[in-house]
Amino acid sequence: MRILPCCRYRNGTRYAAKPVREQAISAPAVGSRARLAAWSVGGLTVGAALAVLGWGVTHPPLAAPSGVVGRPAPPLTIQAFDGSRIAVADFRGRPVVLNFWASWCVPCRQEAPVLAAAARSTPGVEFVGAGIQDREGPARAFQQQFQEPYPVGLDAEAGYLRYGVTGPPETYFIDGAGRVRYRFLGPLDAGTLRAYLDRIGG
Repeated sequence: MRILPCCRYRNGTRYAAKPVREQAISAPAVGSRARLAAWSVGGLTVGAALAVLGWGVTHPPLAAPSGVVGRPAPPLTIQAFDGSRIAVADFRGRPVVLNFWASWCVPCRQEAPVLAAAARSTPGVEFVGAGIQDREGPARAFQQQFQEPYPVGLDAEAGYLRYGVTGPPETYFIDGAGRVRYRFLGPLDAGTLRAYLDRIGG
């Protein structure tokens, strides 16, 4: 079984570097002062390039393309911790936020309170938490810690493979017609989540 890395998108996603404008350098005079000036300009250019690269690595995109976006949501069922089995298809006619998470994923712990708060304040949207590649004990402890007010459980049939999940956390926004509208990689903050909820009618 292929193990999904936590937050692989930070290293796996390529970012287009912003152009760095270099200063024009006139022909240097022979001597230590000219060599020092050349080294200074070169250092500034390299430093600027590294700063741009660092920004790209630490700022994931708001959304990422996926083969399921724009299509009917693939089947997915979770074995909820209350013993019930919940299918995404059960919520047809209502917008759904489908969040893939794991108890061993640190960013999942960062976004869990954000998702819980949004679920409480947005009764018109259904939230579903699907734990992937996890064990029941740690997964239950995760849910007990954050007390998400929506169905949470383990992905019962490896449905995450149908969605093309690359690693938790990963969230899919499904409209009332049952189509996947958006896919988000990485932990959601409150503002970003609110923007996506507005787009799917939440």
